[in-house]
Amino acid sequence: MLDFAIFAVTFLLILVGAVLYLYPASRQASGIPGLTPTDEKDGNLPDIIASSSLHEFLVNLHEKYGPLVSFWFGRRLVVSLGSIDLLKQHINPNRLLDPFETMLKSLLRYQSSLNGDTGESHMRRKLYENGVTKSLQSNFALIQKLSEELLAKWLSLPEAQHVPLCQHMLGFAMKSVTQTAMGSSFEDDREVIRFRRHHDAIWSEIGKGFLDGSLDKNMTRKKLYEDALMEMESTLRKVTKERRGKSFNRHVFIDTLLQGNLSDQQILEDTMIFSLAGCIITANLCTWAVYFLTNSEDVQQNLYKEMDRVLGKGPITHEKIKQLRYCRQVLCETVRTAKLTPVAAQLQELEGRVDQHTIPKETLVLYALGVMLQDSSSWPSSYKFDPERFNEESAMKNLSLLGFSGSQECPELRFAYMVATVLLSVLVRKLYLHPVKGQVMETKYELVTSPKEEAWITVSKRS
Repeated sequence: MLDFAIFAVTFLLILVGAVLYLYPASRQASGIPGLTPTDEKDGNLPDIIASSSLHEFLVNLHEKYGPLVSFWFGRRLVVSLGSIDLLKQHINPNRLLDPFETMLKSLLRYQSSLNGDTGESHMRRKLYENGVTKSLQSNFALIQKLSEELLAKWLSLPEAQHVPLCQHMLGFAMKSVTQTAMGSSFEDDREVIRFRRHHDAIWSEIGKGFLDGSLDKNMTRKKLYEDALMEMESTLRKVTKERRGKSFNRHVFIDTLLQGNLSDQQILEDTMIFSLAGCIITANLCTWAVYFLTNSEDVQQNLYKEMDRVLGKGPITHEKIKQLRYCRQVLCETVRTAKLTPVAAQLQELEGRVDQHTIPKETLVLYALGVMLQDSSSWPSSYKFDPERFNEESAMKNLSLLGFSGSQECPELRFAYMVATVLLSVLVRKLYLHPVKGQVMETKYELVTSPKEEAWITVSKRS
């Protein structure tokens, strides 16, 4: 019925489909304000498609019906929370679903961590987090070196030349993630280029064919996807074999997994997820941070002053990062203003209540993070890029509650924060970052929010 329009549904819609595929959902009506099904078979899918993205659909829905809304995905009930106050109320013994892990592992048919023993899943998650922490510590100098290489590249350009920001940030993120996750074999640019080709082929299919099975119907696309996946898995197995039981100068992410009690398949899955999600989150956090700085001279100058005061002429160190308080505020405000990940999901495993309404068991509950991040009751002048707002402890608490700071932030975002801090410490002390006049930036809301088209900037050398 809606096969012709399925391709317009974004990654976040795929997340909903993945969750509802993995878990049964309630068909019971809840009495929560919202939409009745537009179509008997597809529910409110036509409305989501007409809105261009799930995020934009939720923005309109919450504006019309309030902070607690419901709609139908197919014949299944979905509830969306659109305010931080309601989020605080929604404290239930539910299973938190990482949107990257849920969607990616479903598409890749990696199911081993989505079901099974809770204790084993917790142990595996802790191992994953420790792997990110250790690899950042061990590869700090590497990230600084890659940042310096990007600086040298930008310094070599004529001042008036437009810099393709998205392209350069994705390349920088690819090098950072592959070498931090898998080691020195990715110091060879040819290996990074090969990895990027396979990564792009896999990622391009994540937004296609999951709901309507179109990937299985198009043999050319299916072969390209399967070949890319097979090549990436082959690379990861090769790295696993090369590093098992051996000692290297730099500890990388996969080394931590090898030290745990994981099967080869689990190591493959976790390295694949970190590689895919880590690249996308890091690239887009860096892209948006630099882009917002180009359009805010005062913020850029304040950041420069902090870098100069804390770091002087010397390089950034792991110990000094905590002193870069304003830089952290810039990155937090980047996440908020860009709505970096606009939706999260949680399965209501037991019946719960929010704002005097009952949420039936096995209902999918969406956290409309993009709506909450622009809520003027929580963020005064919410559409303004203003890192100073995070001088207030309440603002940082709100961001932590949404999962973008503190103990709730995902490992991939923690990695991205560190990499972006190092990159900004290198770029801002040497360059002025300028916008391209007349450029209109449109946003694409997927699992991670990104510019719809290439973001162009210019740079000039600081005297």
